[in-house]
Amino acid sequence: MARIFLTGGGGFIGCAVASALAARGDEVTAFDIGESPALKALRARAANVSFVPGELTEWPQLAEAMKQARPDAVIHCAAVVGIVNSLASPLYTMRVNVEGSLNVLSAMRLLEVKRLINLSSEEVYGPFTREVIDETHACFPTQPYGISKFAVEQLARDFARANGLEAIHIRTCWVYGPGLPRPRVPKTPIEAGLAGRAFHIPNGAGYRVDQVYIDDLVAGLLGALDHPGHQHDVYHITSGEAHSLAEMVEIIRELIPGAQLSIGDGAYEVAGETAVRKGALDCSRAADAFGYRPRYPLREGLAAYVDALRRG
Repeated sequence: MARIFLTGGGGFIGCAVASALAARGDEVTAFDIGESPALKALRARAANVSFVPGELTEWPQLAEAMKQARPDAVIHCAAVVGIVNSLASPLYTMRVNVEGSLNVLSAMRLLEVKRLINLSSEEVYGPFTREVIDETHACFPTQPYGISKFAVEQLARDFARANGLEAIHIRTCWVYGPGLPRPRVPKTPIEAGLAGRAFHIPNGAGYRVDQVYIDDLVAGLLGALDHPGHQHDVYHITSGEAHSLAEMVEIIRELIPGAQLSIGDGAYEVAGETAVRKGALDCSRAADAFGYRPRYPLREGLAAYVDALRRG
């Protein structure tokens, strides 16, 4: 049994991580600005999960919460997430993602917590230069979210080296599954199909992107947490495959017979701008280090997502 301090524990990914940790008997302190219904439901059935409200940018709140938790390790999931949110408020994004992460590291140093698992993103790369990339691909992020995530990695790397900590960064891709809060694919076409509503994605049929099912991401995060001696500080945890959005739509139509779903050609757009080139993220490093193997290729992941929504 371990004691884990989990930032962003009320979020989509954080709550799934908390659930998995609790199921194996770890003590989890979920730190977040608010308690989501999912986290509240988890705490109702898991006595080893506690919730502490607070903000990453408020040092006294964060440090006191971590002190009371006496953690063996920190899993850092809290962030302003996504390109759209970061473009709407770049300064707030930097405060939460960068300043907040530095606060986490400073609290760890003060309390002598030695291991950090930091949830990072493929957005640190900017445009992919190949169809499949590994962790050595150059990083040229192009918008506030990706820039903030890359800054956190670099700052944590220097901080860890100077203070005898271990900071492991998990770069993931588009995460989906039950509980996904943001109105984006594949959530939007799946929910429309199940509700019997026609749904059209205006463009991006040929856009290829790696999408990982939530259970696979959680398994990868816990694998990195448990691994005793890391030789690298960056890993990909994804599906390892990049399907086109047209393929995704076709799979959803097959899973929901009669669903009126379609997608147009042309460049995929995010927040009114053409999305940067993406592709698949090679997971060989994580496979070799701690045995990560994604269990949900896109079809199986979408099927699990649809089944979960049907069950309610």
